[in-house]
Amino acid sequence: MKNRAPASTHKKVVVLLLDRTSVKGYLNASGLGVAQAIDLLTTDGEHSSINLGDIKSVYFVREFDGPFELERKTFLSRPKLDGLWVSLRFSDGDSMEGMVSNNLLDLLDTGVQLTPPDIHGNISRVFIPRSALADVKVLGVVGAARRAARPARAARPALAGQSKLFGE
Repeated sequence: MKNRAPASTHKKVVVLLLDRTSVKGYLNASGLGVAQAIDLLTTDGEHSSINLGDIKSVYFVREFDGPFELERKTFLSRPKLDGLWVSLRFSDGDSMEGMVSNNLLDLLDTGVQLTPPDIHGNISRVFIPRSALADVKVLGVVGAARRAARPARAARPALAGQSKLFGE
């Protein structure tokens, strides 16, 4: 039996700061939003601690070379992913839409993790600290469990003239 090396927990991210500068590096996503600072391993191999209050957003990217700013910040039609469709307004006036898990307790933590409108782009997820947000609105619930089906209504009694129509 082969012993596999554990999967890397550090993901490629681009951290956009409130002063519009960005830092590229690797981040352990499991501790994101738990502490008041993130520990980023930069592409130069140095550790950098960044306070959540200085961060506008953290973009989880597929490649560092690709664009990290969202090309499309809103959905063109109703999203098909399950979850809450939200609209976010940042404290600097910028806004965007995304899908978050259908769990309001996740929104009460130190930040919001969402799936952006363009899931096929370079950005797979976005983390936004609560300190960078001015407003969060739920636009809709997508993929919610449907209500129980109503019991079928009893068939209407057949009219006297039609009762023999299909019985022959």
